[in-house]
Amino acid sequence: MANRVLLITVALVFMVVFLVLPLISVFAQALSAGLGAYASSIADPNVQSAIWMTLTIAAIAVPANLVFGVCASWCIGRFKFPGRNLLITLIDLPFSISPVIAGLLEVLLFGLNGLLGGWLSAHNIQIIFALPGMVLATIFVTLPFVAREVIPLVQEQGNEEEEAAVTLGASGWQIFWRVCLPKIRWALLYGVLLCNARAMGEFGAVSVVSGKVFGQTDTLPLAVESLYGSYEIQAAFAAASLLAMLALVTLVLKAALEWWHRDELHGAKRKKAT
Repeated sequence: MANRVLLITVALVFMVVFLVLPLISVFAQALSAGLGAYASSIADPNVQSAIWMTLTIAAIAVPANLVFGVCASWCIGRFKFPGRNLLITLIDLPFSISPVIAGLLEVLLFGLNGLLGGWLSAHNIQIIFALPGMVLATIFVTLPFVAREVIPLVQEQGNEEEEAAVTLGASGWQIFWRVCLPKIRWALLYGVLLCNARAMGEFGAVSVVSGKVFGQTDTLPLAVESLYGSYEIQAAFAAASLLAMLALVTLVLKAALEWWHRDELHGAKRKKAT
């Protein structure tokens, strides 16, 4: 009993010190000058540009990783093929490489003096210090999230229902939409949720490839750094509060997805028992 109380106390203290207090501090600093100053900071054109840049990058990176995650997980979970283990390793690669290193590798590949830099410059294509480079960096660092949520589920489930659908004359798309997708939808939604949160909060890789031009190639995390470095403390915390709210919304949606999934599983078990 004493050990349980001690462990719970340590966990609660840890959460308060490293999670609750920092969140309270962010919102307290953001609202320190009043709601008017907070609204003015958020309405600043440079911050608005950073918000739209963040949303644009997420709107491109998340669907790209959604398509890749579904395709990769289905190939890995359903088929044996040469290079399968290599594909699994490559999916996990962003977890083991610093985002800053990933951004640097992108500069070495697409930068002016990089491997493809001369060809890109000759064709007037700019990737580094522009939106395409920021999107590519974000796609790389968020690559594993969808695939890693779906792969175990696909491997665990059998393919009897798919084989039955084939014998009944269903097409490939019908099998995917009516048989495959319903079985992985919760893992898919969970992976998309985590991927979106990471895409909007990514700093390291995007910082290297963006050029950090305030008001042009800044995302929200970069805008926080720029504002804080310019001693605009309240404005920096106002921008940071948007990211904090994103984190809170992500936690709420994650809990909701887990609750809906658990409720559905319990319903299916009760139906099967009757």
